[in-house]
Amino acid sequence: MKRTAIAIAIVSALTVSAQVKKGKLVWEENFNGKKLDEKVWNFETGDGCPNVCGWGNNERQIYTKNNHRLENGHLIITAKKEGDKYTSTRITTAGKKEFKYGYIEARAKIPTGKGIWPAFWMLGSNIGQVSWPLAGEIDIIEYVGKDPGMVYNTLHFKDRHGGNALGHRTAFPKIEEGWHTYAVNWTADKIDFLVDEKVLFTYTQENKTQENWPFDQPFFILLNMAIGGNFGGPDVDDSIFPQEYHIDHVRVYSN
Repeated sequence: MKRTAIAIAIVSALTVSAQVKKGKLVWEENFNGKKLDEKVWNFETGDGCPNVCGWGNNERQIYTKNNHRLENGHLIITAKKEGDKYTSTRITTAGKKEFKYGYIEARAKIPTGKGIWPAFWMLGSNIGQVSWPLAGEIDIIEYVGKDPGMVYNTLHFKDRHGGNALGHRTAFPKIEEGWHTYAVNWTADKIDFLVDEKVLFTYTQENKTQENWPFDQPFFILLNMAIGGNFGGPDVDDSIFPQEYHIDHVRVYSN
């Protein structure tokens, strides 16, 4: 999926205080087992070729099934420099756990360093039929190591995608320190993006079309750590590796 440098507004997390209440817990993944449950999670492996080499963004990593582990109730995705290659892991719930609307969150501790690009995001379940960007994309959190202290929340759809995507770059001091909870509250009327239960950015659309609101269908969840690329790079500091992306849980609540 093409996620290049995006057209964004800059806000400060310190000035945002609105909160959204969660409903009933619908589904949760607490990573308590010895390995990922493949009845829930799919591995996407390789470099995106031959369909979309570099995963549409000129990313430099090769995804494997081996760059992760479950430990103390956490999923830990590890990005490595192995010879002249970078490796990481990308997992999805496509075809297994898909959701239409809800309060969707992950508690995570992000990696840092120039070239690192971890994400918690969603894609429309009809992407195989209509392709991207018509299927829609919800980037609940993206962090790019070259831009410390900032959180990116972004939407991609036919009318606004790639370099013209709709999103916010939010100043969030010390986001690199410790655990934070990243979420969206997604309803039939709007999508709120939140960090630590505070709303940073809201999208609404009165005159809905498939081109500006592909968000009335199920979406699936993705977790990954990319390296370099149009958004995370292009430069990568090889001295930072290995880097670990820790995820404590993923939860879906009703609105």
